[in-house]
Amino acid sequence: MSETKIVREWLRYANNDLIVAKHCFEEFNPKQTEISAYHAQQCAEKSLKAYLIYKDVDPPRIHDLKILCKMCREYDDTFSAIEILCAHLTPFGVAVRYPDEIAPNESMVATALRDARQVYDFCLAKIGSVV
Repeated sequence: MSETKIVREWLRYANNDLIVAKHCFEEFNPKQTEISAYHAQQCAEKSLKAYLIYKDVDPPRIHDLKILCKMCREYDDTFSAIEILCAHLTPFGVAVRYPDEIAPNESMVATALRDARQVYDFCLAKIGSVV
Protein backbone atom coordinates (compact mmCIF):
# COMPACT_ATOMS: atom_id res chain seq x y z
CA MET A 1 0.00 0.00 0.00
CA SER A 2 1.37 3.43 -0.89
CA GLU A 3 2.12 6.01 1.79
CA THR A 4 -0.71 8.17 0.46
CA LYS A 5 -3.19 5.32 0.84
CA ILE A 6 -1.92 4.53 4.33
CA VAL A 7 -2.40 8.16 5.41
CA ARG A 8 -5.91 8.12 3.94
CA GLU A 9 -6.71 4.92 5.82
CA TRP A 10 -5.51 6.35 9.14
CA LEU A 11 -7.69 9.39 8.57
CA ARG A 12 -10.66 7.22 7.59
CA TYR A 13 -10.27 5.22 10.79
CA ALA A 14 -9.95 8.46 12.78
CA ASN A 15 -13.15 9.78 11.25
CA ASN A 16 -14.91 6.47 11.96
CA ASP A 17 -13.89 6.75 15.61
CA LEU A 18 -15.41 10.22 15.75
CA ILE A 19 -18.64 8.96 14.13
CA VAL A 20 -18.90 6.13 16.66
CA ALA A 21 -18.13 8.46 19.57
CA LYS A 22 -20.86 10.88 18.55
CA HIS A 23 -23.36 8.12 17.86
CA CYS A 24 -22.83 6.43 21.23
CA PHE A 25 -23.13 9.76 23.00
CA GLU A 26 -26.03 11.29 21.09
CA GLU A 27 -28.18 8.31 20.11
CA PHE A 28 -28.15 6.03 23.14
CA ASN A 29 -30.08 6.38 26.35
CA PRO A 30 -28.33 6.33 28.69
CA LYS A 31 -25.46 8.09 26.93
CA GLN A 32 -22.45 5.82 26.58
CA THR A 33 -19.94 8.22 28.07
CA GLU A 34 -16.99 5.87 28.59
CA ILE A 35 -16.96 4.40 25.09
CA SER A 36 -17.65 7.82 23.55
CA ALA A 37 -14.68 9.34 25.40
CA TYR A 38 -12.49 6.41 24.35
CA HIS A 39 -13.39 6.79 20.67
CA ALA A 40 -12.86 10.56 20.85
CA GLN A 41 -9.32 9.92 22.08
CA GLN A 42 -8.82 7.31 19.37
CA CYS A 43 -9.89 9.81 16.71
CA ALA A 44 -7.23 12.27 17.85
CA GLU A 45 -4.58 9.56 18.20
CA LYS A 46 -5.12 8.26 14.68
CA SER A 47 -5.18 11.79 13.28
CA LEU A 48 -1.81 12.60 14.83
CA LYS A 49 -0.38 9.30 13.65
CA ALA A 50 -1.66 10.00 10.13
CA TYR A 51 0.29 13.26 10.17
CA LEU A 52 3.45 11.49 11.34
CA ILE A 53 3.10 8.89 8.58
CA TYR A 54 2.58 11.75 6.13
CA LYS A 55 5.97 13.04 7.34
CA ASP A 56 7.52 9.57 6.81
CA VAL A 57 7.69 8.83 10.53
CA ASP A 58 6.70 5.43 11.86
CA PRO A 59 4.46 6.43 14.78
CA PRO A 60 5.14 4.74 18.10
CA ARG A 61 2.55 2.35 19.51
CA ILE A 62 1.51 4.65 22.32
CA HIS A 63 -1.72 6.32 23.38
CA ASP A 64 -0.18 9.47 24.88
CA LEU A 65 -1.40 12.30 22.67
CA LYS A 66 0.93 14.77 24.35
CA ILE A 67 3.94 12.80 23.11
CA LEU A 68 2.45 12.35 19.64
CA CYS A 69 1.67 16.07 19.41
CA LYS A 70 5.22 16.89 20.49
CA MET A 71 6.53 14.62 17.74
CA CYS A 72 4.32 16.45 15.21
CA ARG A 73 5.68 19.79 16.47
CA GLU A 74 9.14 18.69 15.35
CA TYR A 75 7.83 19.08 11.78
CA ASP A 76 5.40 21.94 12.28
CA ASP A 77 5.51 24.18 15.33
CA THR A 78 1.86 25.18 14.89
CA PHE A 79 0.90 21.87 16.50
CA SER A 80 1.39 23.81 19.73
CA ALA A 81 -2.13 25.15 19.05
CA ILE A 82 -3.65 21.73 19.84
CA GLU A 83 -1.40 20.65 22.71
CA ILE A 84 -3.99 21.44 25.37
CA LEU A 85 -6.64 19.45 23.47
CA CYS A 86 -4.27 16.50 23.33
CA ALA A 87 -3.56 16.79 27.04
CA HIS A 88 -7.30 16.72 27.83
CA LEU A 89 -7.96 13.72 25.58
CA THR A 90 -5.01 11.54 26.62
CA PRO A 91 -6.59 10.01 29.78
CA PHE A 92 -9.48 8.66 27.73
CA GLY A 93 -7.19 6.34 25.78
CA VAL A 94 -6.66 3.80 28.54
CA ALA A 95 -8.00 4.82 31.96
CA VAL A 96 -11.59 5.23 30.78
CA ARG A 97 -11.73 1.58 29.79
CA TYR A 98 -11.57 0.36 33.38
CA PRO A 99 -14.34 0.84 35.96
CA ASP A 100 -12.20 2.13 38.79
CA GLU A 101 -10.25 4.78 36.86
CA ILE A 102 -12.20 7.61 35.14
CA ALA A 103 -15.97 7.97 34.91
CA PRO A 104 -16.50 10.79 32.40
CA ASN A 105 -19.67 12.78 32.80
CA GLU A 106 -21.70 14.21 29.90
CA SER A 107 -19.95 17.56 30.02
CA MET A 108 -16.51 15.92 29.83
CA VAL A 109 -17.57 13.84 26.85
CA ALA A 110 -19.13 16.78 25.01
CA THR A 111 -15.80 18.58 25.42
CA ALA A 112 -13.87 15.49 24.33
CA LEU A 113 -15.95 15.25 21.15
CA ARG A 114 -15.26 18.91 20.33
CA ASP A 115 -11.56 18.48 21.09
CA ALA A 116 -11.30 15.35 18.94
CA ARG A 117 -13.01 17.11 16.03
CA GLN A 118 -10.57 20.02 16.33
CA VAL A 119 -7.53 17.72 16.37
CA TYR A 120 -8.88 15.76 13.39
CA ASP A 121 -9.63 18.92 11.40
CA PHE A 122 -6.24 20.41 12.29
CA CYS A 123 -4.35 17.32 11.11
CA LEU A 124 -6.50 17.02 8.01
CA ALA A 125 -5.68 20.64 7.09
CA LYS A 126 -1.96 19.99 7.61
CA ILE A 127 -1.99 16.91 5.42
CA GLY A 128 -4.02 18.67 2.77
CA SER A 129 -4.19 17.33 -0.74
CA VAL A 130 -3.17 13.77 0.12
CA VAL A 131 -6.72 13.03 1.13
